Amino acid sequence: MTKNQAVIVIKNLNHFYGKTTLRKQVLFDINLEIYSGEIVIMTGPSGSGKTTLLSLIGGLRSVQEGSLKFLGEELFGVSQNKLVQMRRSIGYIFQAHNLLGFLTAKQNVQMAVELNDRISQTEAVAKSEMMLRAVGLEERVNYYPDNLSGGQKQRIAIARALVNCPPLVLADEPTAALDKQSGRDVVEIMQSLAKNQGTTILLVTHDNRILDIADRIIEMEDGLLTYLKVRLSEVGTSLE
Repeated sequence: MTKNQAVIVIKNLNHFYGKTTLRKQVLFDINLEIYSGEIVIMTGPSGSGKTTLLSLIGGLRSVQEGSLKFLGEELFGVSQNKLVQMRRSIGYIFQAHNLLGFLTAKQNVQMAVELNDRISQTEAVAKSEMMLRAVGLEERVNYYPDNLSGGQKQRIAIARALVNCPPLVLADEPTAALDKQSGRDVVEIMQSLAKNQGTTILLVTHDNRILDIADRIIEMEDGLLTYLKVRLSEVGTSLE
């Protein structure tokens, strides 16, 4: 994928919860483009629509009104099977790391690789170990989650999300349960791996301590995109 190619293109997107008299609009006329290799942070108060928008972009909900294209493919009106296929091209990182406690760190990452039936088990093991080395857990590959810290568990989740070199990673409050240093370590690992792989990251957070990793910051309030801040890191200029 070439740099500056649009990974996500959203036009006039609306979304509603409930039916009939209980129907409530939660997203209003969202227009947004996100590009290859970009790190975009989305902020805003609780209930502003951030997670709803993230779930639509990730194919976890169906598009109701408007247009949402992922890698040039329209998601409005597609089947659930098509959404499932699309989700295999996206890495997900959540506040709860969602690791399987009965699997080791390596096995948790390996599961993501084995979704591709063209990859042998030997290759899956090798890729998993390589990615765990990249996140600094080479000494913990055979540890179970219960024997790891919160920061280490989140590193495994990052390894799992990035092991297949997806074009897009979606992260929902990945540092919320971590202390300051662990949170910083986690996002810097995400930033480094994403830039090396050319992966786009869209990250929802309330954590003001990590905003400086973003190429752009999007603010949402009451279902509306209210503010976009662009950081021109290439020329060392910041638009405040």
